[in-house]
Amino acid sequence: MQILIIGGGASGMMAALTAAEDPHNQITLLERQNRVGKKLLATGNGRCNLSNLNASAVHYHGADARFVSGILRKFDVAHTLEFFRNLGLYTVTEEDGKVYPLSDQANSVVDVLRFALEQKGVRVVTSCDVLSIRKKARGHQVETTGESYYGDKVIITCGGAAGKNLGGTRSGYNLLSMLGHSCTDLHPSLVQIKTDTRLIASLKGVRADCAMTLKEDGHFVAQSTGEIQFTDFGVSGPISFALSRSVSTGEGEMILLLDFLRNYDESQVQAQLRERCNRFPDLGAEQLLTGMLNTRLGQAVLKFSQVEFSTPLKELTEEVLQKIAHNLKFFPLTVTGTLGMEHAQVTVGGVPAEEFRADTLESRIAPGIFAAGEVLNVDGDCGGFNLQWAWSSGHVAGKLGKIEENS
Repeated sequence: MQILIIGGGASGMMAALTAAEDPHNQITLLERQNRVGKKLLATGNGRCNLSNLNASAVHYHGADARFVSGILRKFDVAHTLEFFRNLGLYTVTEEDGKVYPLSDQANSVVDVLRFALEQKGVRVVTSCDVLSIRKKARGHQVETTGESYYGDKVIITCGGAAGKNLGGTRSGYNLLSMLGHSCTDLHPSLVQIKTDTRLIASLKGVRADCAMTLKEDGHFVAQSTGEIQFTDFGVSGPISFALSRSVSTGEGEMILLLDFLRNYDESQVQAQLRERCNRFPDLGAEQLLTGMLNTRLGQAVLKFSQVEFSTPLKELTEEVLQKIAHNLKFFPLTVTGTLGMEHAQVTVGGVPAEEFRADTLESRIAPGIFAAGEVLNVDGDCGGFNLQWAWSSGHVAGKLGKIEENS
């Protein structure tokens, strides 16, 4: 059987290797870029966070939780790690469940997949932009910039619109629309957040551990903890990525509240500030937060609290200390948006999952067409969940309608 796979990212390569388990399949993988796995190389800051031991439907958005759970059960994290072990990839798991290659290099993951494709006899065609797909009497015909390809069955794994420089494209949505499928609105996720920068103008490059809460129209929306990095446009870092989905899909007025001392409550912080004033009464207020925060960050908090740096600590009133303590726990940044789809790692939205069979990922609209990965309206939290979805859905689609007995 002639199998066409459109898209050589994580889900596409997994689909190809799964389809190759049947020796009767002749598989051609078409990739728009000049090499397979290009976006994969950039994941996890080049380390490739390839999965997470905590992968479950609670970490995914878009499609119905039962749909996502069913796919994850068919090829779960344990199956994924065994799959990569069999390819010769050693992995390491961090305390938070994130799984990385032992080499700490994403190219190790891409290389073992590439070698496996070669070993299985998968024909890989790169720099091949698919322009159209149409139904034939049997199978489907695909037209590219260079030539025409036929597939008895076709798996569409083009990825999403996020990260254009790394291969982000709308071609998967377009191809599936040619076959009668729809597409939801698209938004960026796992991307930097833009804010009013007046309070943080001096903090570019500063990193801090904090808790970050997002409020929309005064209502709590989401919270995350971890490292934040201040930029000339707003904030970046893991906790920015974690909240970016809520920002990009929100419609109201949004504000970020940063807690720089998340292990202490506000009264404890105020007591510590009073103790410091009593211990070093003649120091200037500029030194009040020395040893607690990055120097520039501390100065930004004091400036926001309208404290003169030259004021001796012994002259700071309890009212002023209370204000500083509050601002250390609730430092506000007005949200103006995100950096957008070009800078995002993941796309929110896509072709509705309910247009595909939950057990095989075959199209309910165009039989013989399968889809996997980010082209579907499934997006995961930051931390390896999106790649696990790629492996799981790629494997299920690569079965080409065959339902495994253990699923």
